[in-house]
Amino acid sequence: MFASICRRRLLRLCQIPFGTGAIPSDALPHCHSLATIADAPVSEPCAALVSCGLSPAAAVAHRLPIRSTAKADAVRALLRSYGFTDAEVADLVRRLSQILSVDPDRIRPKLDLFASLGVKPRRLARYPALLTRSLDKHLVPCIQFLRNILSTDEDVCLAISRTPRALSAGLEKIMRPALDTLRRLGLPDESISKLVVIEMGVLMMSPDRICQIFEALKELGLGVTEKRFPYGIRALCCISREKWLHRVALYRSFGVSEGELQRAFKKQPNIVNFSDEIIKKKIRFFLDVLKVELSEVMEQPAIIGYSLERNIIPRCAVLSLLMREGKIGPNVKLISALLGSANMFSTRYVLRYANELPDVVKAYEGKITFDGFREQDLLVPLKL
Repeated sequence: MFASICRRRLLRLCQIPFGTGAIPSDALPHCHSLATIADAPVSEPCAALVSCGLSPAAAVAHRLPIRSTAKADAVRALLRSYGFTDAEVADLVRRLSQILSVDPDRIRPKLDLFASLGVKPRRLARYPALLTRSLDKHLVPCIQFLRNILSTDEDVCLAISRTPRALSAGLEKIMRPALDTLRRLGLPDESISKLVVIEMGVLMMSPDRICQIFEALKELGLGVTEKRFPYGIRALCCISREKWLHRVALYRSFGVSEGELQRAFKKQPNIVNFSDEIIKKKIRFFLDVLKVELSEVMEQPAIIGYSLERNIIPRCAVLSLLMREGKIGPNVKLISALLGSANMFSTRYVLRYANELPDVVKAYEGKITFDGFREQDLLVPLKL
């Protein structure tokens, strides 16, 4: 009975038009004020582009009909004065070569605005179209709108840095209706602030799409006032219904039940946002190398988000060494031991034994290979 209910819920969720990655037309950057790109092919590399770090082949591909480097050098000097590295300048120009045709005095006030918020140059290099938007008509009103939602400029900076393209959305036609819809559906202001910080892309969604995602999350058992609800919205914003169906099938192929998947999603919604390769690699490691039950993994799904190379394997190497040396018994609940911040794990298992067992530091640094636990070190599900 319960399985059939879960199946109906999952199937209904598959019919919801989740995020497709498309940007609404009103959110596209307005670049018509920049230099017009010639239709005629350019067979020689643009010296202005080469001077900004692009290869001759890349410069030819951009087809920018400029031969003088004077304005490009002025733009590059301006960017460098605001902390852009040569690599970031090259990345920015690669994404928006037309920026070299803009008067530096038109860019400077926008750089001042982002610098005052603390937005790092590397974030602007990822989405330089923001530097083409009107300062007074778009950027300033949008940032003031965000300030009214978020408590601090630090949060505004975080929101923009994580999803810079969202700042290109039209304020009155897109962002404000999205906010009004979130409030109308009962999402508390505190949760709205959290959601905008972790995924400002929600402000690019249509009211209908927001309503559909809310309904889908409720079908999965997430209430609008629950702390994980904003994370559920973020997860469904970033996945299409086809991908959702595919990820459900992928987890099911390992033997995860519908109920287990539903409960895991409620605890850690982003488990459906990892790539197939990452999911397969980690589950195979848990099953084949660590010999843990998949139900234990799904009970604490946050572990799926941990990097194998940077987190899980070094921590396993530490635990294995401590077991062999008799510093800890084999009665560790493994998944619980692997979870937690780097500082927490280091304090509990590395620094505590570093003086009497220096190799524990090497193990944590990845200098001692982990090839599985010995048979006599088999773990049982008991707490420390």
